[in-house]
This record gives sequence, C-alpha cells and structure tokens, in this order.
Amino acid sequence: MYLEDIISALSYQEQTQFITFLEKKNKRKDIKNIQLFKIIASKNFTSNEICKKLYNNNNKDAYHALRKRLYDSIIDFTASLKLEEENSTDMQIIKYILASRTFLIQNNIQVAYKILDKAEKLAEEHFLFAILNEIYHTKIQYAYKNPSIDIDILFKKFEQNKKQHHLEDQLNIVYAKIRKTLNNITYKGEIINFETVLNKTLSEHGIRFSDSLSFKSLYQLMTIVDLSAFVTNDYLKTEPFLISTYHTLKQHKTKPNDLFYNIQVIYIIANTLFRNKKFKESLLYLNEMHQLMLVKKHKYYNSFKLKHKLLHALIDNYSNNQDKAIHDLELVSNLKHTDIESILDINLSLSVFYIQKNDFSKASSIFKKFYHTDKWYTEKAGIEWVIKKNLIEIILHIELGNIDIVESRILSFKRQYFKYLKQINEQRAINYLGFVEHYYKYPESVTSAEFKEKIESSFEWLGEKKEDIFVMSFYAWLKSKIEKTSLYITTLDLVNKAQKH
Repeated sequence: MYLEDIISALSYQEQTQFITFLEKKNKRKDIKNIQLFKIIASKNFTSNEICKKLYNNNNKDAYHALRKRLYDSIIDFTASLKLEEENSTDMQIIKYILASRTFLIQNNIQVAYKILDKAEKLAEEHFLFAILNEIYHTKIQYAYKNPSIDIDILFKKFEQNKKQHHLEDQLNIVYAKIRKTLNNITYKGEIINFETVLNKTLSEHGIRFSDSLSFKSLYQLMTIVDLSAFVTNDYLKTEPFLISTYHTLKQHKTKPNDLFYNIQVIYIIANTLFRNKKFKESLLYLNEMHQLMLVKKHKYYNSFKLKHKLLHALIDNYSNNQDKAIHDLELVSNLKHTDIESILDINLSLSVFYIQKNDFSKASSIFKKFYHTDKWYTEKAGIEWVIKKNLIEIILHIELGNIDIVESRILSFKRQYFKYLKQINEQRAINYLGFVEHYYKYPESVTSAEFKEKIESSFEWLGEKKEDIFVMSFYAWLKSKIEKTSLYITTLDLVNKAQKH
C-alpha cells in the first residue's frame, strides 16, 4: 500500500507536475507508468483489476516491476521538488560561504569577510545554527589575516552559537522521547505519570521554556506542552503559553519550509481554544490556518484538510449549528486518506452528532463501519478513542432498545477497561458507566431526587470552565434523561453556562 499512500498524499498540483515529470523522463509516448499513476490516483482498484486494465491479462511480474519503477520515480520527483523549493535562503548562504573560502585562498580578505558578514546576518535572522557554525569556523580560521577582526568578540559569538545549536539538538531529543512516551500511553495503554516524565526529561537536557529557539524548535516545544494538556486534560493551563509562544514565532523571519510547522502550531492553538470552549477565538485561528493551507499552490492542504474540517464542525456543533456540522462531516467521512486517525475521529464525532439529534439509525450505520478489533483501533487512534467509542456504542444501543446487546457490551467494557481506568485514576469513567447501567435497568428511577443527589456526590467535577467539553457531552446525556429534556439542548446549555463563567 506504500505507493497508494504516497500518491494519495500528493496535491492536485503535485500530481499534474509528476505527470509532466514522467513525460519528460519517458523515452516513448503513452508509457504505462503514467497509466498506472492515473489509475491509482483516480480510484481504488485491487491489484488484479489494475493488472487487467494495463495488460489485459494477469501478468503479475510486469505489473510489480512497473509499480517498482513508478515508486522510484515518485521518490526522485519528491526529492527534486524539495530541492527546488528548499530554501533559497539556505542555499544562498552556502553559496556565500563557498565563494568566501575561494576569495580567502586567493587572499582577497576584505571581499571574503564582507560576504561572510552578509551570510552571518542572513543565518542569524533565520536561526540557522549549523550554518552559522560553518561561518564562524571560517572567520576564525582566517582571522589572523584580517587585522580589523576583534577575535575575542568572534570567539564569544562562536561559543554562544554552539550553545544555541546544542540546545536545539537537545530539544529535538526531548521531543522524540516525549512523543515516544505519549505513544506508549495513547496507543499501547502503558501506565505512566506523563508530567513527571516531561519535567524529568526537560531537566535532564537543560531545556527551559524561556530559551531563544528556532521556529522548528519552538514548534516542538509547543507540541510538548500541548501533549501535556492532552494527557492531563488541562487545556486552560497551557493556553497562555501556547498563544504567547506563537506571538514569539510570528516575530521570526520564516523560511519556506517553516510553513508546515506554522500550520501545525495554529492548529494546536485553535484546538486548545475549542477545548476551553472559546469558539470565536478558535475560529479566528482556524481561518488563519486555512489561509496558510492555500499557500504555495495548496502544498499542505491535503495534509491538514481533515483536521481543519473536523475542528470546524465541532465548533459548529457546539455553537448550535448542528445541521452544518453534520453536513460538513458527511462529505468527508468516507474519504480514503492517509490520516486514518482523523478519519476515525470524524466518524466518531459524526455518530455523536447523530445521537444528539436523535437520529439513531444513522449513528448505528456509522458503528457498522467500525468492524476492526479494539486492539486495531488502539494502534490507530489510541486507547482513549477506543474507550469513548465503546461508551458511545453502549449509549446508542440503550437508545435503540437493544437491551441484550447493552448487557454484553457493559460486561465486555468492565472486563477490558476497568483495570486500566483504575490504574490511571479515571474513576469518573467507571462511575459514569455505573449510572448508565442503572438507567438502562431502572429508567423510571433516574428522575428521582435521590438519583440526582447520587450523581452530584459521585462525580468529581472540575468546574464548568475547566471541565472537558467531551466529558460534558457524556454527562449531558445522563442529565437529559434525569430532566427529560432534549439531549442537544441540554448539551448546549451546559456549554453556554461554562462560557459565561
């Protein structure tokens, strides 16, 4: 599937460019590599179907050889494309360094140092610590030939740059370790105190949030902070840091390949603001994100479109624009895309929207698409996603009146996830399922004052402002049963109340 994944990630513009690339590379017209590319890009076919389209028989050897050649061509094309874009700034500075060294060998010292000064200024503006190291190395090497150079100042600059370069390298290592830790928590269900690991790792590598860093490194730092919010569900604590850091980023002179990090950063902030129920502010960042997705001939549009669509739909849904939210997600819910996790998030969110709208048959049709095992979904979307999916499915079967299925699903959930939930101190999820089970067994009793009091005393609420919007959505279902009100209206009331605090 690697070839299909690579092709699906190409934008329309890149696909057109690649066909032109192949046409120039091919020695004959109507070559099958272009046919194969167009077939894969246009629609999903099985290997046998593609083979017959190309050869009118089952010539598997020729087909696999053709796939290999097409794969190699795409790698060549991607590398060529990157070299073309790649950063005229970096390339220009490298040219300056090479030219200056030539002039130094020729004893044209003043000319060489003027060129190196120009290179140094450019490299400093773009936080290119590795290239600055080469510039200072060259300046120091030939300093004895230039009496106007203050060698002590030059040494200080060199040492300071080394520290910055080392700091950037250390942050890259920290980033890798933290992402690895999060993967173990999210996708393998390991029990780890994330905040302790985060603080220990930052301390071990001498990273401080106040350090001056490159665009990429500040993005990595923001991502680490965002991961902390994800694990602890405390987005309020991280919001000020993320926004202030982003304003720092905007002061930097960006390079062409900073665009990807820029979009990522804006998405992180937009998502944080949404989780904090600040929908208008989140939309402002989402709009900025969309504008950047259109830059450079939509270069990163395909990479981010699902995340953008989903977050926009979530904001619409919780802003009383439910029909628009559903319509927008229905358009993308069946797309074939390399971002499997976003596709799963879209479908799960869509099922919640349907349940909130009392359209249980459509919600049920979504769950029929979830035919893989929980283990598979844990590997693709994480254990938290799987737990949410199971709880939502139990609620759906209660609404559909599938009592026998509810019983088996609850027993299965307890058997598979109660131990894990206890280990990560998520007693609230256990209590919640207990109330859901009580409702389906004794629905008439949930409107009693005794049941209401039991819920209030058993739940450890974090306060409307801090409470997670998705936790609110689960609670709204119970509240709607207690008060015999519309689920969607009850959900909106809780969100609106939180926004006023």
